[in-house]
Amino acid sequence: MVVFRLFSVVLLACQAALTYGASVEPAVTFPDLYEASVVELQAGLQKRQFTSVDLVKAYFARIDEVNLQGPMLRAVLEKSPSALAQAAALDLERALKGPRGPLHGIPVLLKDNIATIAIEGLNTTAGSFSLLNSIVPGDSTIAAKLRAAGAIILGMHNNLLTICEGKANLSEWAHFRGNIASGWSGRGGQCTNPYFPNADPCGSSSGSGVSAAIGLAAVTLGSETDGSITCPSSNNNVVGIKPTVGLVSRSRVIPISPNQDTVGPIVRSVSDAAAVLNVIAGKDPADNFTLAQPAVLPDYTKALNKNAMKGKRIGVPRRAFLNDTITGNDPSVNVAFEAALNVMRSLGATVVDPADLPSADEIVVSNNETIVLDVDFKVALNAYIAALLRVPTGVRNLADIIAFDDAHPAEEEPTGFEDQSELIESQATTGKNATYFAALAADHDLGRTRGIDAALKQFKLDALVLPAPGLTTVPAAIAGYPIVTVPLGFYPANVTIGSAGPETVYPAPGVPFGLSFFSTAFSEFELIGLAFAYEQATQTRLKRKAFPAAIPTTQLKDVVGKF
Repeated sequence: MVVFRLFSVVLLACQAALTYGASVEPAVTFPDLYEASVVELQAGLQKRQFTSVDLVKAYFARIDEVNLQGPMLRAVLEKSPSALAQAAALDLERALKGPRGPLHGIPVLLKDNIATIAIEGLNTTAGSFSLLNSIVPGDSTIAAKLRAAGAIILGMHNNLLTICEGKANLSEWAHFRGNIASGWSGRGGQCTNPYFPNADPCGSSSGSGVSAAIGLAAVTLGSETDGSITCPSSNNNVVGIKPTVGLVSRSRVIPISPNQDTVGPIVRSVSDAAAVLNVIAGKDPADNFTLAQPAVLPDYTKALNKNAMKGKRIGVPRRAFLNDTITGNDPSVNVAFEAALNVMRSLGATVVDPADLPSADEIVVSNNETIVLDVDFKVALNAYIAALLRVPTGVRNLADIIAFDDAHPAEEEPTGFEDQSELIESQATTGKNATYFAALAADHDLGRTRGIDAALKQFKLDALVLPAPGLTTVPAAIAGYPIVTVPLGFYPANVTIGSAGPETVYPAPGVPFGLSFFSTAFSEFELIGLAFAYEQATQTRLKRKAFPAAIPTTQLKDVVGKF
C-alpha cells in the first residue's frame, strides 16, 4: 500500500513537471459535462485543455452535489478511492505515448453487479449488504476490456493502468428479489429520477441511467435480463444498447440467467454507445455463449449514418405490445410514437404497420420466462458465490442470502421493501429438469422462431420498433435478441401523477420515455444505424433538461488549474 502511494505521488509529480494541462488560455471553451460526448472529451484531452485528473475531480464534485445532498438521487453507491492517482497515470501515458483509443482517460461508472478486483477498493454486491466486502477472484471481462482501452476504471490489472469512478446503484439483485420498487437496494436506498422529484428511475440499471442523464460520468454500463437497460434509458432520456446474448461477456457479472443476461452501455448519444460497444464486445472463453458470435465483429461506429433509414422496412408489432394492459395504451406515449413513425417515413423508411409477431398473444400469457429465470438464478448465483475468495458475512448460497435479509431487517427489509418472493421462489427450484428445458425451448420458439424472426421474414423487415414502456422488452428478452433505445418524448405537465412504490411516482410531468428498435441476433450494427438516423433527425434528448436541483453545477472550468 505504501509503494502504491509513493507511486501515485511520483505520477502526480511527473504530471506537474510536464505542466500537462496546467496552462489554459482564456479563450478555451470547455464541453458542458451535462451533455459532453466521448469525442468532445477526448478532443479536449488531446489538446491539453484539461486532463483526466480534471475530469475525475469534476465528476466527483458533480456526484457530491446531487447524490446524497440536494435532491438525493442516490445514483452512485461508492466512488473509487484511488481514481485521481490512476487518472494521473493515464495523463502521463497520454503525454509520453499518446492515447490508446477513444476511451483513454474517460471516466466510467459500472453497475454494482459488474465485478472489479477488490484490491482497488470498490465492492461488487448487486446492492445487497450480504456481499459487502466480498472478494472476487478477479476482474469481470468487461472491466478488463475497459482497462485495456484506457477507460477510467480503478486500479492496476495485467500491468494496465486504468481508473473507475465508482459503482452505480441498482435495483437489488438486478430487480430479481421481489415486489419492490424499481431502483431500490439495501446498500444504496431508493434511486430517483432527475426529471421530476422522486420519480421512478426504472431498473435495474437505475443508477447508470440517472448518472448518464445528468453527467455524473462520461460513460455508464448496465446489464439487462428483461428491460434493465431499456427501461432506465427510457425513463432518463438517454441511449441504451441491450446487446444480443453472447455479444458481450458476462464473466464475473453477478447473474440472473445465462440465457438472458447481457451487459451494455447507457450513455447520452448513439455515437457514444457505439464506441463503448466496440470496446466491450467480443469472444471470451470464460463465457461460452460468446463463442456463438460472428467470427469478425463490425466497427459499430461505422453504422453512424444519418441516411441509415433510407430504403429500410421497419415493422410495428402493435398487437399485444403497443396496446397492452401494462402501458395502458398511454395517450402521451402513443402521440409521440405516431410522430416518430412519421419521422421514419420522412427519412426514407417504409413503415409496415401493423407487423405483428405471430406469437404475440401467447407471449403475454406465457409463464415460461419465470420458470427459466427461477431455475437459472439459483444455479448461477450459487456458482458465483462459491467462486468468491472471501465473503465476510458468511453467506454461501441463495438460501443464506434470504436468511441474511431476514436477520438484518433494518438494512435489507425496511418498511415497504420487505418482499423476497422472487428469491424464495427461485430457492424452491430443484435444478434444470424436463420442465425447465421445455420452458426454455418454448421461450425460443415464442421469441425467435414464431416471434421476432417470423415477423421479420413475413413482412420482409429490417427491424421492428415500439415505444420502450410496457411489454416491448419481452420478446427480445426471451429470444436473447438486441434492442437499441433512444429518447422519444416527455410526459406533459398535466399528466396524472401515479404511484410507483413507497417513495416513487410514475408517470409524472416531464418524465421521459423512449423508443426501442429491435431485430434478430447480432443485428446491432443495423439497429445502431436506425437509432442514429432517428436521433439526429429529432434531437429529442436536447428538448428538455432535468429539474433544476438535479442538475449539478460543477464544470471543468471550476477545477482546471486549481488544486
